[in-house]
Amino acid sequence: MASLRISRLTVEGLSVKDRDAIFWDRALPGFGVRVYPSGAKVYVAQTRAGGRSRRVTVGRHGVLSAARARQRAALMIARIKAGEEPLPARAEAEREGEPVVTVAALAWRYLEQHVAVRCKPSTLRTYRSAFTNWILPSLGEMSVRAVEREHVSALHYRLREAPYRANQVIHILNKMFVLAEVWGLRESGSHPVRSIRKYREHKRERFLSEGELRRLGWVLNEVEAEAGAKGGAPIQASAVAALRLLMLTGCRRNEILNLRWEDVDLRTGALRLRDSKTGARVVPLPPAAGSVLAGLPRSPGNPWVIPGARPGGRLSNLNDHWARIRARAGLEDVRIHDLRHSFASRALALGESLSMIGRLLGHGQVHTTARYAHLARDAVKVAASRVAGSIATDIRRTGPGRDDDPQARL
Repeated sequence: MASLRISRLTVEGLSVKDRDAIFWDRALPGFGVRVYPSGAKVYVAQTRAGGRSRRVTVGRHGVLSAARARQRAALMIARIKAGEEPLPARAEAEREGEPVVTVAALAWRYLEQHVAVRCKPSTLRTYRSAFTNWILPSLGEMSVRAVEREHVSALHYRLREAPYRANQVIHILNKMFVLAEVWGLRESGSHPVRSIRKYREHKRERFLSEGELRRLGWVLNEVEAEAGAKGGAPIQASAVAALRLLMLTGCRRNEILNLRWEDVDLRTGALRLRDSKTGARVVPLPPAAGSVLAGLPRSPGNPWVIPGARPGGRLSNLNDHWARIRARAGLEDVRIHDLRHSFASRALALGESLSMIGRLLGHGQVHTTARYAHLARDAVKVAASRVAGSIATDIRRTGPGRDDDPQARL
């Protein structure tokens, strides 16, 4: 077995091809790192006690730093030689009859007793995915009491190439460990997520220009005609209607896809959303959007405004239809959510205030609408330029006329 000086740089440079191998540290006998062909690396500690050799896992590289792993390994080796359990917290808990709660157990309790009760089903799915793919593979086997700030920080750093995902993990862990203290699973004030600075997220902003909106409108007309001409058209007419409503109302995708006919009030011009992202709200229905709704057929027994291919069901996958439409319109970089951004952009260009935009879009927080502040400043600049240009035209005139000649007024 190979021997080297274990450090962050040396460990990150280790790799094996066919089978896992342990590389032992030259400075601390019994401290090593096991490297797997998959690229995973786990610190181990090994020593003899009572006439037999014992090897234990110290922690995963990336969750533990090499320096911290060395300190833990030294402590574990000393405890094994003294005839004690290598993990004092676990041994103490077992001696007192207290079950050891792992992060995995805390995660499922958090999902069942908090997220499933207080959050939307989509949030539950998102959080469950984060636990399964990112949090539990790194921290799941650890005791809740053993998790320290460096473990969370290391996980955050590993996800740095995806800032939004990394910050989402921190957000989830923050709330979960707050509840761990409330539930008595950690000492009060021992929060391991405190003071971890989130990465800067580069929010993507894409607004359709007038020309792009016209081009998209032409394509929607063509696709709608094709869907009416032949039943086997690859893009459903209901998908076209959904996109038109998104463009004309500024609603979120699921607000339109989950819309039922009983939520539509064409007489008063309103959509009464039962459960939007920010709760129940009433969306003003512009005449153009009302015309789209008035032209939609209603299927007996189907309550959904945007029906799907199956009888009685709604359209569930708008993304595939949008991918075909945007390709035909030459708008490959435009997402469905960008239609909502474009609605806000046009409103600002027409002189609407940020507070009004927030009300139109159903924002729950002022800072959410504030992301459009730079567009408002651009609109002001354009207005100032237009006014100044008009004045400049007047003051550049030569040869004053009767009304312009100061002497003519004497």
